Amino acid sequence: MEFDVVIVGAGPSGLAAACKLMQQARATGQELSVCVVEKGSEVGAHILSGAILETRALDELFPDWAERGAPLHTRVAQDQILLLRDPRRALRLPNWMVPKTLHNAGNYIISLGNLCRWLAEQAEALGVEIFPGFAASEVLYREDGSVKGIATGDMGVGRDGQASDGFMPGMELHAKYTLFAEGCRGHLGKTLYQRFALDAEADSQHYGLGIKELWDIEPSKHSPGLVLHGSGWPLSDGTSGGFFLYHGDNHQVVVGLIVDLNYSNPHVSPFDEFQRLKHHPALAQYLEGGKRVAYGARAIAKGGFNALPKMSFPGGLLIGCNAGTLNFAKIKGTHTAMKSGMLAAEEVFEALRQGDAGGNELSGYRARFEASWLYQELQASRNFGPALHKFGPVLGGAFNFIEQNLFGGKLPIRLRDPLPDHAQMKPAALCPPIHYPKPDGVLSFDKLSSVFLSNTNHVEDQPCHLQLLDPDVPMQHNLPRYLEPAQRYCPAGVYEVVEEEAGKRLQINAQNCLHCKTCDIKDPAQNIRWVAPEGGGGPSYPNM
Repeated sequence: MEFDVVIVGAGPSGLAAACKLMQQARATGQELSVCVVEKGSEVGAHILSGAILETRALDELFPDWAERGAPLHTRVAQDQILLLRDPRRALRLPNWMVPKTLHNAGNYIISLGNLCRWLAEQAEALGVEIFPGFAASEVLYREDGSVKGIATGDMGVGRDGQASDGFMPGMELHAKYTLFAEGCRGHLGKTLYQRFALDAEADSQHYGLGIKELWDIEPSKHSPGLVLHGSGWPLSDGTSGGFFLYHGDNHQVVVGLIVDLNYSNPHVSPFDEFQRLKHHPALAQYLEGGKRVAYGARAIAKGGFNALPKMSFPGGLLIGCNAGTLNFAKIKGTHTAMKSGMLAAEEVFEALRQGDAGGNELSGYRARFEASWLYQELQASRNFGPALHKFGPVLGGAFNFIEQNLFGGKLPIRLRDPLPDHAQMKPAALCPPIHYPKPDGVLSFDKLSSVFLSNTNHVEDQPCHLQLLDPDVPMQHNLPRYLEPAQRYCPAGVYEVVEEEAGKRLQINAQNCLHCKTCDIKDPAQNIRWVAPEGGGGPSYPNM
């Protein structure tokens, strides 16, 4: 199938790009064909975020979003920043001590999945074709090496690699230009980084694992618009991160924990850290008497400005979290992802309007990006993450307060953080073991019951999409040195070390996979490669 533009991923960047392309086409009377492919069973099925939305990009894309019925219902009414000192005590920081980037006045507590569903409706009304349930599995190239489009994965291939009775071959989608909006650690984007050396001049990307639950709580405990952020307990021994708890609408709260994936202790289990976090009185006061109704997890790219790659290459562009545009200083990536997609749409449309036949490198995108508020915002926050990594939450937080509040992000220094997350893990023998309490089934839960609430499903008879480059590494290297950390850093119980007569082996329960990408990021041997499973598989988040 031939299109002017193919967009991989129906997240905020991809859908914003699609809408902006068609808006420009309508305004100029130009014919334009735009296709969006989405691996989830429906738009929004794989979307997971906190999420607090800063509407700046949405205001530009659809100034009348309220009249159009955008799902923004709960405006932030109050910010609280807490430092959890131990399992019982919390210190609330006064607002004047908080970096300005963490203030949320004027923002909205939303379901990002529902916002993407609404954006898809706007895109389709503008003439965009959206294909959910089709996973982009391969980048296609022209003879000159430029990107020609993508191929979707075959359906109905058995675990043995042979076609079953229900076999359906994938499709080739050719385009003049292809935009890759897969989200954090996109597997096609990863191949593009390597082929075109897109990160040759960038610092290593850094990541966090975000784990989130949605709770129905008692009406008497619900305070619409209340936003809590915090750090401290239970994370320790150099493991950093922060929690959030947002009061949305319909007597619901979203609660979650982001664990930075640069931690060194292989005994750390981000899932279990989150489960015990909820027992702290600062959070339990809202959750007790409530009911957990949804669960999910997703990695986030938090390297920011210093880790931004070259985003253009012959035949296409990287946009959104595929390029790492999240502003970690704000703990927000939706408005930045949308803006990057809109800038890409402007660059692509201008090229096509001038008769570009495709396949060229849109080198003008860099200038367009650098002239935007998106670049200014990320540049002003360039030191936020490195300061926390280098100096810790107290001294790093003080540095960020000074730079953001007193100097507006314009201190004439640039902190660097070049060591990748997977290289920071220490041998298990050098680290203190961590003994996590058993879940009580009231505030804390096990992994399998949590995965059940994510509505995750994959066709069982298909090739495993979690590929070991060397099948001997888990038992011969990772187990003796790190006690095979995959069984702890995975938030879905995908990886298990099982004992058999022939010895121990790593069992991969790919059916449980939430597509969070943590294994692809954190494996210390970089031996796990995440590739797209059959389209439509994975979680099915209804309201995340």
